[in-house]
Amino acid sequence: MTDEPEIPFRPVVLYEDERIIVIDKPHFVPTTPRGMWYRQSALIRLREHYAEPQITPAHRLDRLTAGIVVFVRDPACRGAYQMLFQNHLARKTYECLAPAAPITRPHTGTLTLLNAPAVFPLLRCSHIVKDRGRLQAYEVPGEPNARTIIDLPDACGMTDDTPDATALPAGTRRYVLHPVTGKTHQLRVHMSSIGLPIMGDPFYPTLKPSGPDDFSTPLQLVARRLEFKDPVSGRDMVFVSSVPLG
Repeated sequence: MTDEPEIPFRPVVLYEDERIIVIDKPHFVPTTPRGMWYRQSALIRLREHYAEPQITPAHRLDRLTAGIVVFVRDPACRGAYQMLFQNHLARKTYECLAPAAPITRPHTGTLTLLNAPAVFPLLRCSHIVKDRGRLQAYEVPGEPNARTIIDLPDACGMTDDTPDATALPAGTRRYVLHPVTGKTHQLRVHMSSIGLPIMGDPFYPTLKPSGPDDFSTPLQLVARRLEFKDPVSGRDMVFVSSVPLG
């Protein structure tokens, strides 16, 4: 595919054994082939690097989101690792940059303060729909199918996992996101719905005109930490992304 655009970032392998490979995926790199992307995807790069065509993702991250992704290299173990994510047994912690502003009341769904009267942490619940062929997901009235806990890092503006203490752009702050469910674009939709759209998001709240990627302004969202009990070895596994925000 000679017309496939070059993505000038490469996934970093954080861990590997005979069953899995864990990477730190950069922004803009698709997890699997999609649309115009094939050889630039993390999956194809891993298959070519290891010469193992049976490698399969255990789960996925949006192309614009950076962070931890697990791939399975042993086909006999594929189901065990994929079920970890399908059954929400892996604990995911995301970090993002968004406006340092008061939250606004969403148009639909619920907003619950978990430590009232403090605003954070809060639980955002709504019904999210993603139509085939439509770039944006959207919220509609109905029984919630998407739940996110939104919190703040500690008083110094950092989480324990943040790799560096770079100064943040004016008017922004870090937020820590714990997805209870895993709907497409859930974190981006939920942050936008309360008036705190994630910095660099070309979809929410307003869909920006399509064009070549601007690698200088990535979506400020990272799957920072992933924890799970290995379904084969029984070991407690913890992986932390080093992709910076800001």
